[in-house]
Parts: sequence; structure tokens; C-alpha cells
Amino acid sequence: MESWELHEWFADHVDALNRHDLEAIRSFLDPAVRRAHLPGGADAWIEDLADLFHAFPDWRWRRIQLVVEDDRVAAHLRGSGTHQGTFRGIAPTRRHVNVAEFAFCRVANGRIVEASGSGDTELLAQLRGE
Repeated sequence: MESWELHEWFADHVDALNRHDLEAIRSFLDPAVRRAHLPGGADAWIEDLADLFHAFPDWRWRRIQLVVEDDRVAAHLRGSGTHQGTFRGIAPTRRHVNVAEFAFCRVANGRIVEASGSGDTELLAQLRGE
């Protein structure tokens, strides 16, 4: 994909994420996607997002910066939402959280095949009031 195509591809990906459309999100993932320090595979990724969307029904991402080089994408995002369901064992707090996120991925044939990025440490800290 050309650089401008990856920019458009990423915008479409974030749109699917913000709609919480799990099937559309799955179409951006290679079935065997590898994730650093997390269970691999599209099913595990979708399951993690389903947990997030259940706990934060208003969760949205906003793109801050996107850098594309060859088949790699680096994104700085802001994620935010209101904690209304249990997340990672933490009962609903009704806190609104706003976190910086960094995502790095390699794309092949229009699908993410490798991914890494910031974890949920900042999100969990905000839920705990730290």
C-alpha cells in the first residue's frame, strides 16, 4: 500500500473502532495477528475490544499523529470514555478517563499482521484514582 492509502486505511480502522463494530474491526486484522505481550490472533484482539466496549460504552479514539513508513504505521491516539462496566476486575467507577495511547503495526494485504504499543497501565491507574 502507498503511504496515502495507509493513511486512509487507518482512518477507516479508527472509524470502525469508534463505531464499536467488531466485525468491521476484524476485517482489519489478520486472523493470526501477533501482538507484543498479549495473546495473538484476531479472536483474542476482538475479545479484548469487546471487554473494553462493554466497560466503556462511550469509548472513542482521536488521532493525534500518524506516521507511515513502508508497511508500518505508528499512531499517537487519545482514548476516552466513562467506566460503566467491570474492566480488568475493577467494578464500575463512573469515572471518565482520557489516556494517551501509542500503537505500532505492520500491515500486509490491508490487514494488521503485527502490533505493539502502550498497554492499559494509564487507564487502570485512572480507574484506581492514582
